[in-house]
Amino acid sequence: MVSGKGPLDGVRVLDLGRHQAGPRCAQVLARMGAEVIKIERLGGEETRYHSPFVGKQSAYWVQYNSGKKSLSIDMRKEEGKEALRELVKISDVLLQNFRPGTIEMMGFGYDVLKELNRRIIMVNVSAYGQFGPYREKIGYDPIGQTMSGIAMITGEEGMPPIRAGVPIIDRTTALHAALGTMAALYERVESGEGQSMDVCLADTGYSYTEIPISAYHGTGKSPSRGKGPEGAPGGIYPCKDGGWVLITAGDQHQWHRVCNALNKPEWVEDPRFSSRSERTKRKNIVNGEMENLLSTMTMNEAIDHFTKHDITAAPVNTIAEAAEDSHPWERRAMVDVPDFLAGTMAVSGDFWHFSRTPAVIGSTPRVGEHNEEVLGGLLGYSDAKIAELYENKVIANFDHYDEVAG
Repeated sequence: MVSGKGPLDGVRVLDLGRHQAGPRCAQVLARMGAEVIKIERLGGEETRYHSPFVGKQSAYWVQYNSGKKSLSIDMRKEEGKEALRELVKISDVLLQNFRPGTIEMMGFGYDVLKELNRRIIMVNVSAYGQFGPYREKIGYDPIGQTMSGIAMITGEEGMPPIRAGVPIIDRTTALHAALGTMAALYERVESGEGQSMDVCLADTGYSYTEIPISAYHGTGKSPSRGKGPEGAPGGIYPCKDGGWVLITAGDQHQWHRVCNALNKPEWVEDPRFSSRSERTKRKNIVNGEMENLLSTMTMNEAIDHFTKHDITAAPVNTIAEAAEDSHPWERRAMVDVPDFLAGTMAVSGDFWHFSRTPAVIGSTPRVGEHNEEVLGGLLGYSDAKIAELYENKVIANFDHYDEVAG
């Protein structure tokens, strides 16, 4: 594993997040070296029990929570609330993704937090935001894909709405939240004060459809669904071996390369294909030639052919093929770490490759694994006090799991 101090070394984050967008933000901060303390219920956050599993370990849970410390505590009890108040005083960031209004009912709204610590940064992640017409509604990743129009511009005309096969909205919302957190930390250097932040899944969806929405807002015209973007060729094409390849070359300066790759040099000066808009009108002709050529090639042959002509070409991998590709392992986008249930687990790794401060990639904690370290080491609780909290089921760890799970 990568060792050493990351660029956020010395920053302490209290992670009250659940599911994906919130915890993923905190995981990104952990990768950058922040100390992230996961505040989870006594039986552990619910996604510890989500499939798919590697042995007895949830791959879902690991991806969003590796590299964190676990404090397993009952926030419904006053002793639990008091511990969190004390942690707020010595922390830099508190992240939560409960339904809007819930954190205030728990007694930890931003007005309370800033009285405890004027430098605290509060990160609020939700479905529709802390204000707006749908504030009270709950939601998960798909709402960002559907309400923003993504599902209706994906695929081809005549198809039903199509969702992405991975949680693109959760992941991007997490990045928005992480970027905002770092900006707030930077601003705090000058102001000396923290602030609250509000990011949501619905906003993220609109960040994906900002171009067609901008165009519609100005012209009243809706985009059509279809194979290939403006400036064909562009799209996913079948090959003779059953594989698929992505080819994209819509820019004007690439057109002569496409003509050479298709063995159609006369098209360079053909007025039918003189511009992106003209090619789009005749994309069936261009894509037809693409399909004819690719029907004679395997996927790897097609990639080699178009790459030699300096045209973007990439495999359309299955998950198995993507997992076997050397790229994520050599680049450390995926990394194996020790795991207490599975032996080892592959987790997302280093997406930054800083020249001096490495990404910090850690293992996933057991439930309450760091109770004593956090309460005793950070807050100065005595062994007797900690034992009393265990006895009163205010806190719990893996050894106490059978008593409190469920």
